[in-house]
Amino acid sequence: MNKVATVRNSRGGSVPSVLEAVRVCVDAGAPGITVHPRADARHITQADVHEIASYLQPMKGRIEFNIEGDPRPDLLELVRAVKPDQCTLVPVHPGEITSQAGWSPKTPRDTIRRVVSDLRAAGVRVSLFVDPEAAPVRWAAEMGADRVELYTEPFARAFERGEPSARESFATYTRAAELAHSLDLGVNAGHDLDLDNLVLFRRLPYLDEVSIGHALVSHALFVGFGQSVREFLDVLAA
Repeated sequence: MNKVATVRNSRGGSVPSVLEAVRVCVDAGAPGITVHPRADARHITQADVHEIASYLQPMKGRIEFNIEGDPRPDLLELVRAVKPDQCTLVPVHPGEITSQAGWSPKTPRDTIRRVVSDLRAAGVRVSLFVDPEAAPVRWAAEMGADRVELYTEPFARAFERGEPSARESFATYTRAAELAHSLDLGVNAGHDLDLDNLVLFRRLPYLDEVSIGHALVSHALFVGFGQSVREFLDVLAA
């Protein structure tokens, strides 16, 4: 949805419609919708989040709504207001175009632990965006999170280098997923996953969900939004 909102915001107005993109994805079989409202509102806005939440409300229990973002006050207030199924907390660095790394296990614990506890008390599942390493996975468990989302750009770059690198990287993610599962954490993943590298990554043990934006929308430019969603679902189903 971020990509659709970026195109809309580049001209102002309401075209293309983010809500229509949500409808097309849901109609094509997508089991969940993810948005990442940033502080500068350069793509998804708070108004978008409220509209999407209202649209998805009748589908509660069938279509999940996931809000990603850094734990800044306005984002947390928004999450508490719309009560998505999941909130994925990600670290944000000034000036970044997109996420560049997961949470460091050196992140102050009291603040994150309090945020996680407050969101869970509000009935929101909490996932923490982490690198596929033991220390951040253990840190996420200590923070009281329900899940981790493994940052998959390193895997995507390794996949581009060929099979040996891809297999080595995948082994790293497998160890991280197995550790997360042993700590009672669910396993999500996202960042630069596409139709090619998912053929390997879909085999990750204990994988609950993947969040895919850039590759899905890029493919949709040539085949259409609904068809792109269906192709990604077909790869995952295999």
